Amino acid sequence: MAYDVNNFEEEVIQRSQTIPVLVDFWAEWCGPCKVLSPVLERLARESDGRWNLAKVNTEQFPDIVAECGIQSIPNVKLFFGGRIVAEFVGALPEHAVKQWLRDNLPSRHVASIESAQKLVHDQQYAKAESLLLPILADEPDNEEAKVLLATAVVFREPGNAQQLLKDVEDPRYGESADAVATMVRLMELQKEPDTLPASAAGQKYAEAVASVATQDFDKALTLFIEVIRKDRYYDDDGARKACIAIFKFLGEEHPITQKHRREFSSALY
Repeated sequence: MAYDVNNFEEEVIQRSQTIPVLVDFWAEWCGPCKVLSPVLERLARESDGRWNLAKVNTEQFPDIVAECGIQSIPNVKLFFGGRIVAEFVGALPEHAVKQWLRDNLPSRHVASIESAQKLVHDQQYAKAESLLLPILADEPDNEEAKVLLATAVVFREPGNAQQLLKDVEDPRYGESADAVATMVRLMELQKEPDTLPASAAGQKYAEAVASVATQDFDKALTLFIEVIRKDRYYDDDGARKACIAIFKFLGEEHPITQKHRREFSSALY
């Protein structure tokens, strides 16, 4: 949806409380504006209503221009929740605008995602899944929702979790995605412990892997730390990677994380 702004407070500030509003500041005399504006209008039409495009003629609204700190045009600002959350200046090519939108466009399901985050943190995975599935049906490229859903289903459906992580590229979710990917690998090892390399630490490592599968993270961390002390680089440094994944999975404030963090560091150094 694209529209010319007549009432900035109502059509941008208030509207951005419920949907992201991209504001294109332009003028008739601005050549680069005439290049960028059609790109923004086309992307707005293709967005399926995920965001609105509001066009502000800088010649008609000098007060808004001054209030928003516009010094050169074209100038594009993204409003959400009544405030500017991202911006760029100049006539970017279409592929760059698309990437900018992918990097900066907030989800309209922010509140539901925050609720899902809390449910995952509290290990209420079924409830989290019920919130996340409709979000991904509406926004199939929402990487935050993908990682949260992968976290929620990894112990029940490790293959599905792995598939969800397939296209996650945003570095903001990299650590969480890596933690889930490690869990997926441990679940696979649990089914085929005979594939583990021979070592004096192998039995404890296999027990630790089995404990992860049953979500007995306290026991798993105890055993993985013993493996680190006995054979640090067993299974390609697998015990260290597993500990880091469990800590990330549980969160730094979780009692089990806090119980084992110092011992883990001591085993490493």
